[in-house]
Amino acid sequence: MIEHEHELSLTRQGELLDLSRASLYYEPVPTSAEDLDLMRRLDELHTELPFLGSRMLQDQLGHQGIRVGRRQLATLMRKMGIEAIYRRKNTSKRHPGHLIYPYLLRGLVIDRPNQVWAADIMYIPMARGFVYLFAVMDWATRRVLAWRVSNSLSADFCVEAVEEAIARYGTPEIFNTDQGSQFTGSAFIGMLTKHQIRISMDGRGCWRDNVFVERLWRSVKYEEVYLHAYENVSAAKAGIGRYFVFYNSRRTHTALDRKTPDHVYFKSLESLPLAAAA
Repeated sequence: MIEHEHELSLTRQGELLDLSRASLYYEPVPTSAEDLDLMRRLDELHTELPFLGSRMLQDQLGHQGIRVGRRQLATLMRKMGIEAIYRRKNTSKRHPGHLIYPYLLRGLVIDRPNQVWAADIMYIPMARGFVYLFAVMDWATRRVLAWRVSNSLSADFCVEAVEEAIARYGTPEIFNTDQGSQFTGSAFIGMLTKHQIRISMDGRGCWRDNVFVERLWRSVKYEEVYLHAYENVSAAKAGIGRYFVFYNSRRTHTALDRKTPDHVYFKSLESLPLAAAA
């Protein structure tokens, strides 16, 4: 994303991409094997009991014979992007200088495909390291429209996934995310504005505002990620890709009258007037 040989200075490139100057020169330090093991256990506990804060997580780990200080625990949780669900996941940490948009879905009847899309980012543990997963979901049909994996919490892989979804399925009327800095920066907001998509953002700390994506993350972890210790990023991409094919085409949902997201999404599109489906 940053090109050191480009005619634009690094400072100017950083300004255009909403990156701090310090991040342009930062050399990442590999995470130790001990910390990776602890992060995986933390991720499992958070997925099972998302309401636990750092104190209770420390107690749960202690009951399992794992001793860890609060400061180290808090550092790892920040790196993973997790906090107790009543506060807000740290992958969604807002940028103080970015504009926040209102939540548009409260009281809205969402009953057709491409009316509302939603998206979020999730931490994915691997055998050696971790990555972040971003996915775009059609709210009414639960269908995953596009996704990307990245080793950093930048906005570029999110923009790429949304652009792919738009190229394949058209534009939604409303796009909903949380208030994370990836979604409030100029790259992401500019892309949605370019396509004339109305922007909606969860209320601060209101995880239920994007509840269907939260449920998707739980399914991905219990039905795919925790069953496979991905050896590398390529294996993670392949496994997650296979799972989303299964999720869309074979996994039925009670809320969809025991039908699959693929069935409901494409069948519903067929019944829409041409003007509404365009």
